[in-house]
Amino acid sequence: MDERQALIRFAALSQETRLRIVRCLVQAGEDGLAAGVIADEMGVSPSNVSFHLKELEHAGLITARREARSIIYCADYGSLGDLIGFLMKDCCAGHPAICGPALANVACRPTKRSRRRVDA
Repeated sequence: MDERQALIRFAALSQETRLRIVRCLVQAGEDGLAAGVIADEMGVSPSNVSFHLKELEHAGLITARREARSIIYCADYGSLGDLIGFLMKDCCAGHPAICGPALANVACRPTKRSRRRVDA
């Protein structure tokens, strides 16, 4: 990822609703969520969420697919991973103790949403 791509993605994430949408979609997993569900979870109107989803898709942070009459949105884990990698690249300058705490904070942990899916 180059700096220009990173700036586009960071700009998209710098708005509160869009950041919340990405976090919600990350928790939703590969199944994703329909736009209407996202709007309900965010507490915003469908037209408002549509605007934000378009911005996130344009930045390459989420993907969309059609299922019947719904559009399902998913986090683009590859792009998100690239963005994290961009931030962390060369971070420790050969001293793993510097990156260790940051990497420990991003370890995979089940979320409420993923636990519900497993329990269901």
